[in-house]
Amino acid sequence: MTIQSVSESRRHFLASAASLLAAVQLPVASAQEATGEPVANANDDPLPSWNKCAARTDILDFVACATDADCPNFIPPAERIAVFDNDGTLWCEQPVYVQMQFVFDRVRQQAAQHPEWKTAEPFAAVLRHDIKALAAAGEKGMLQLLAATHTGMTTADFEQIVTQWLATARHPKFDRPYTELVYQPMLEVLAFLRSKGFKAYIVSGGGIEFMRPFTERVYGIPPEQVIGSSGKLKYELRDAEPVLMRLAELDFVDDKTGKPVGIQKLIGRRPVFAFGNSDGDYEMLRWTTAGKGSRIGLIVHHTDAEREYAYDRDSHVGRLARALDEAPDRGWSVVDMRRDWKTIFPPVAK
Repeated sequence: MTIQSVSESRRHFLASAASLLAAVQLPVASAQEATGEPVANANDDPLPSWNKCAARTDILDFVACATDADCPNFIPPAERIAVFDNDGTLWCEQPVYVQMQFVFDRVRQQAAQHPEWKTAEPFAAVLRHDIKALAAAGEKGMLQLLAATHTGMTTADFEQIVTQWLATARHPKFDRPYTELVYQPMLEVLAFLRSKGFKAYIVSGGGIEFMRPFTERVYGIPPEQVIGSSGKLKYELRDAEPVLMRLAELDFVDDKTGKPVGIQKLIGRRPVFAFGNSDGDYEMLRWTTAGKGSRIGLIVHHTDAEREYAYDRDSHVGRLARALDEAPDRGWSVVDMRRDWKTIFPPVAK
């Protein structure tokens, strides 16, 4: 059952708002902690950065009924699992995925220790900023870049490298740290769901060890609630101290059909709430909304070239075609970024 079945329960929810105020509060970092912006209390609008739109109404209606014990579509707290893609759903993914920019910067940073990279592809393509050559290198070339920049070190060393890079790297268009280019409307959705007893997970094609260093601080999502692509690890003793070494072997790709697999392996429950933005999220949306009972699937459609980017079918990053075409028939809500969001990013920190 999808969101169509819950709109009629909206009036019942409003009549029983007092009982909802007592909904369980999870002790997780809030959107205020992530952005410095105050979060509306239970008596205020929980989604102040959203314009009145169908997707906003669908979210409110779904949560209202899911958390009302008298509603026929009530969802027990233990089953209130929400999954979110990261790139393009929670933060900006253009002009290239953030982790890809990290790879490029790492290659350039390490180039002095690897003079052979000046002529060896795909490293030479990175050094000369040749996007076409990088695209031609394909999956094999990308695995070479990942092996050179992500492996041969301990997990602790990699976390430190990622943390340092995120502290200094800036987006080429907005001249802000990437961790500030998260979507304010989505931070509000996360905070709202948490306040109603939902447990939110990130389910992303990005590297799990790349995301974990920042997700709790930025989104309020702890590392154990992050599912992503991963390489193999090896336990070793170094100077009598145990470490986990990152190996140059792929372990799991958490994209497309891999997303439902990762959800089942690491969560063990089918979600009731799924939010994505591309065809890479298609299977996650289908898996979520195909389950029994009340469920909701939503898609962020990037339509705002002025405040962010406008792209879908022909984009090399975050392509959205099949999921967009099938959304109406599958009952998925589509968020028009330009029309539905009052603001895109949190205000610049003073």
